[in-house]
Amino acid sequence: MNYFAHAYLYLHDPYFAAGTAVPDWLSVVNRGVRLRPPVVAPHLENGDGVARRVAAGILQHLTDDRRFHGTAAFSEALTAVLGEIRPALADFRIPPVFLSHLLVEVLLDAALVARLPNAVEAYYRALEEVSPEVIAAAVSRMTHQPIPGFAPFIRLFCRERILFDYLQDDKLSMRLGQVMRRLGLPPLPEGLFERLPRLRELIAARQEGLLTPCRGEGGAAVGSSDNPGNPDRPNEPVPPA
Repeated sequence: MNYFAHAYLYLHDPYFAAGTAVPDWLSVVNRGVRLRPPVVAPHLENGDGVARRVAAGILQHLTDDRRFHGTAAFSEALTAVLGEIRPALADFRIPPVFLSHLLVEVLLDAALVARLPNAVEAYYRALEEVSPEVIAAAVSRMTHQPIPGFAPFIRLFCRERILFDYLQDDKLSMRLGQVMRRLGLPPLPEGLFERLPRLRELIAARQEGLLTPCRGEGGAAVGSSDNPGNPDRPNEPVPPA
């Protein structure tokens, strides 16, 4: 799962919603820092109020990913995307399964953004309510190390509003190219971009099956006392319990 799919049920709780993005933010800022449940869970009890919400969001992300990647729906989507892109990658040094995985997650966010545009605006408003320095400090306490550049990156993420770029093939191609450069992989072939409309259709048609395993228990497994709200109307605020 990607940023919006992790967070869209929790927009009433800004620090929780931001916490769901922390593992993905770290993958950009410092790939060597890994958050695992035993590292994060103690902060549900021992941290201050904000740190507990950030920790809860991180644990929700980890729970979501475990469920999501273990479903038949994800395996089927991965196989379908792989079948579409493999011919375009025949002469390129890009791992097809890695790229298929990335496309499933990014295009699932794209399908959600297209379906819930008001919720995307609410997502960015929620992130603008949090303090990047507070989040960076909380994560540094969890990992027992400073993470240079983390707070500035959170501000950059809010400013860039990349989720809206997922809706346009040319902008999505640019964002995918950034991922390739960051990982030291070659540029994506032009033939892949020609397949994006078909890939969007494949994932949009599967979005309910992909998301269903991560609904229902949202937040409860990681100590959220808040009502996760209506997944079809996530932009409506839910009062804290």
